[in-house]
Amino acid sequence: MAATRLIALHKKKRYSVGKSIKENTDYAQNPEKTDGGELVTSYECNPQFVEEEFQLAKREYHKKYGREYSGDVIAYQIRQAFKPGEITPEEANRIGYETAMRWTKGNHAFIVATHIDKAHIHNHIVYNSVNLSCDKKFRNFFFSGVALQHLSDLVCLENGYSVIAPVKPSERQPRTVYPNRKSFREEIRESIDLCMEQKPVSMDELLKLLSDMGYEIKRGKHIAVKGKGQKKYLRFRSLGAGYRQEDLERIFLGEPVQKPISNSEKTEPKIDMLLDIQRIIANGKGPGYERWAKVHNIKQMAQTLLFLEEHGIRDYETLERRAKSSTEQFSEFSRRQKELESRLSEITELKKHIINYSKTREIYAEYRKSGYSPKFFETYREEITLHKAAKEAFSKIEGKIPTIKELNAEYGEVLQMKKENYSEYRNVRQEMKEYQTAKYNVDRFLEKEESSKTTNRKKTKEESL
Repeated sequence: MAATRLIALHKKKRYSVGKSIKENTDYAQNPEKTDGGELVTSYECNPQFVEEEFQLAKREYHKKYGREYSGDVIAYQIRQAFKPGEITPEEANRIGYETAMRWTKGNHAFIVATHIDKAHIHNHIVYNSVNLSCDKKFRNFFFSGVALQHLSDLVCLENGYSVIAPVKPSERQPRTVYPNRKSFREEIRESIDLCMEQKPVSMDELLKLLSDMGYEIKRGKHIAVKGKGQKKYLRFRSLGAGYRQEDLERIFLGEPVQKPISNSEKTEPKIDMLLDIQRIIANGKGPGYERWAKVHNIKQMAQTLLFLEEHGIRDYETLERRAKSSTEQFSEFSRRQKELESRLSEITELKKHIINYSKTREIYAEYRKSGYSPKFFETYREEITLHKAAKEAFSKIEGKIPTIKELNAEYGEVLQMKKENYSEYRNVRQEMKEYQTAKYNVDRFLEKEESSKTTNRKKTKEESL
């Protein structure tokens, strides 16, 4: 499914033609929106110098015909937006390239930039109004937008994607609602939760775990982190209750910290770990705080007993067995999730090699005819290197090399399996946390009870003497 729009670009006031084109192409190729420029492709032009090459063609056209007037169209832009979750960025870029090629019939230079900064992946296709021969201009005919939408729909259908079904004006929704995109702070909070599951004992250990996950750490008066795609560091103090630096320090000391509870968590039994009262006393807390800690432990032990009752656990061996089983089940789902993610990466990489192989096949054939000439290699170093890398990747495949269409189908299946597995993964992870917490509380309770019995026995023995 793709919604398209054709936009005629004109020279702006107090701007030159080159600067007007550059402003549009720079926005389209923004590295923060195109995965560092990886999602930018082009036809018969260099993306780095696209405004100069477009302008050069216009000058050549003007020399031939001398046709230039105020309000002239200097370029055209196609915006092509896809349904959220239906297509990968690489596939969207390929669809955009094919759409542009068929729309211009290969007669106009263009760039295709795929933006991934929003919930819906979309293409910015900018093509020159003057053709490659510099003797004609693109004719923006009546109802060209409708024709473009039909072509885009046709390309989507040929590649196995859905199209927009016609809807009467009276039946149209007032606006399209897209899935909410996670904020950087939300992603950092989720990463901290994952790190806390590994039970770090200090802030330094937590920061090391975050660093291993790819976060950059900036220390100072206020600790801040920066993850992939972030423009600037975000301080822990801005992450909200339960994730501020002072909150995390209290967690490491075994003190209670109130975190916001999501709607899904409110319906689930919540079991906190018992507090180590001896450590709280050692940290200099007063008698009032000690009494609160004892009451808290009583409440949490009651919650633990209720959890055991609801799950039909009558003895310690059953609790130990279920805690172990839930951990093993979580490990299996985690392993499966990593396998699916790895396969998605492999498919994406293979598709890239297939496309590169197709694009560079003729150049490599000429390279062989030249007797593998060093001069020819230096001229087409990038194309030849991509071709060799593709051949190397193909050599590792047993049997027939799959087609792009087959890989797209497999990618969709694997992506669906990953989503289903992740749903189970979250449930199993929650179950494991509950069993592990219950076992921890029971172990602490039994340990204290045994310690209390030993103390009483010693006291009784001393009194009898």
